[in-house]
Amino acid sequence: MKKKLLTNILEDDMRPEYDFSNGVRGKYAKELRENGYTIRVYQKDGTFTEKRVAGTNTVTLAPDVLAYFPDSKAVNTALRTLISLVPHQPKIVLKKEQAKRNGHRMSAK
Repeated sequence: MKKKLLTNILEDDMRPEYDFSNGVRGKYAKELRENGYTIRVYQKDGTFTEKRVAGTNTVTLAPDVLAYFPDSKAVNTALRTLISLVPHQPKIVLKKEQAKRNGHRMSAK
């Protein structure tokens, strides 16, 4: 029984003009994961609901802040200005992390 089922799967009705030999699996997956996407669900009465799925590079602004920043360009300009006002401070590296980077082991005391 299993052999017959497997044979049916292998003998599918894929047309010869469909060529997936240059296909790339997950071609847009990284972009969707980083930037997010919108899911739209349609009802029978013609209405729909939307849900925004945020990605890792997505930042959500509060409505009162959004009033001052109409688009990404405005937000980036404001943040770059803020960054330029903050003096550069070197990272503080813990002794344990520094020893690990140098290949030394810290002795337990």
